[in-house]
Amino acid sequence: MRTIFFALAFMANFLHAQDTIKKIPFDGMDLTWINGQNRQKNFPLTLKDKDGETILTGVAYLDGYYNYNFANPADNTQTISSTIGRHNEFTLNLASIGIETNYKNIIGRIWLQTGQMASIIQDLDGSVNRGRNTSINNLKNIREAAAGYHFDKWHGINVELGIFMSYIGLESYITQENWSYQRSMVCDFTPFYFSGARVQMFPAKNLKTEIWLLNGWQSYNSYSNSPGLGSSTYYRPNENLQLVANFYFGHDTQNPDAGGNQSKRLRFHHDNSIVHRYYKNTGAAGVSQMAFSLNNHYGFQSNNEEGDEVKPSQNFMLGTSLANRIWFNKNKMALTLRGDYMTNQSVINGVNTSPYLAFTPAATSDLPNNYDTAIANGEKLRLFQFTSTFDIMPTDFVTFRLEYGYRNSSIPYFTGRGGTTSPSGWVNGPTDGTPWAAELKKYEHRVTLAVNFRL
Repeated sequence: MRTIFFALAFMANFLHAQDTIKKIPFDGMDLTWINGQNRQKNFPLTLKDKDGETILTGVAYLDGYYNYNFANPADNTQTISSTIGRHNEFTLNLASIGIETNYKNIIGRIWLQTGQMASIIQDLDGSVNRGRNTSINNLKNIREAAAGYHFDKWHGINVELGIFMSYIGLESYITQENWSYQRSMVCDFTPFYFSGARVQMFPAKNLKTEIWLLNGWQSYNSYSNSPGLGSSTYYRPNENLQLVANFYFGHDTQNPDAGGNQSKRLRFHHDNSIVHRYYKNTGAAGVSQMAFSLNNHYGFQSNNEEGDEVKPSQNFMLGTSLANRIWFNKNKMALTLRGDYMTNQSVINGVNTSPYLAFTPAATSDLPNNYDTAIANGEKLRLFQFTSTFDIMPTDFVTFRLEYGYRNSSIPYFTGRGGTTSPSGWVNGPTDGTPWAAELKKYEHRVTLAVNFRL
């Protein structure tokens, strides 16, 4: 107890020994080209005081799309995606407004959200079913909310508590910030939000590291009796290179088969990435920029408890994503080609137990025989994805995006013509009493047109 007291006292004294001159991390660097970062240079919804210091910055974002899956599923449902949920329909994907402030070292922000993407991601959060006084409806319309304080130590130290974006996997929850509309497979199977506390430290101008204390892996509440731990480190030696390493560790994997005991399984996840701009001539009418991003992932579950033995060698995911982007016409247009691969080696006694299998192709009782047979035979999920994305960006506030995507799986995994809901295509729709199972395929082709607006 005395050790904890002295540690807290030391930290308090350290933080209050603030530098007399404010130092801005990454000052002077153009980071708007980076995959997963906001490309805005100006923020018009800004309120300033009489001395010119920013009091509040407003946020307004709207993202919509039209997606066509060449399988033409009967229920118009696009499966296995955290970005795209519908087929052959005009869809409001995400609408968000909010405010944020860093006025006089006070950190505060609240961003509200609605739209289809919130249903795809937040509705999967089963942690709200543990105990009382929890509800997905209380929180799913909050995109991000946090309160904290900025200490003028080094190039800054931020202490925050609330709901914030995870950025495990490089790519952003906000599609406008990513080079492609459909995220890479490795990013699709990792968290987009965390609930907890974090400390952001900037010990040098070109270095940021964060320490997280969290309720769990993409969960508003906790699956266990112990918090999750995480870290994220960004190193940018110059504005043309970014190196990232993220880690997560927690006993937070839901395991109803073990009598509801969810605190024994260990989850570990790591990803790292390199983003490099190898050509820059922003005033050129032809090629104005070129860059690539490489993102690698590895994660596993482990448990030695009797009745729930989980070996990391049999319960892991591994994947990589490589993208190359070329900008044209003074950065008003861009073409991105990306290929990614992921394997999910998470089958125990014929049952897929992976925490990464976030997007179930259909209800368990409706899975087709070829899916069940593949799992029973011990086949592991292996996914390959290729995307080609063309962007038109007349300003920093608007993006028109056309994307072709192809995906291939080792087991039947993507929706087919019959859809994944019912013979009629309606949830709990009429049937003639004959047995029915979702029609799944090993491959998918789609074309997506998206438009987003941001201030």
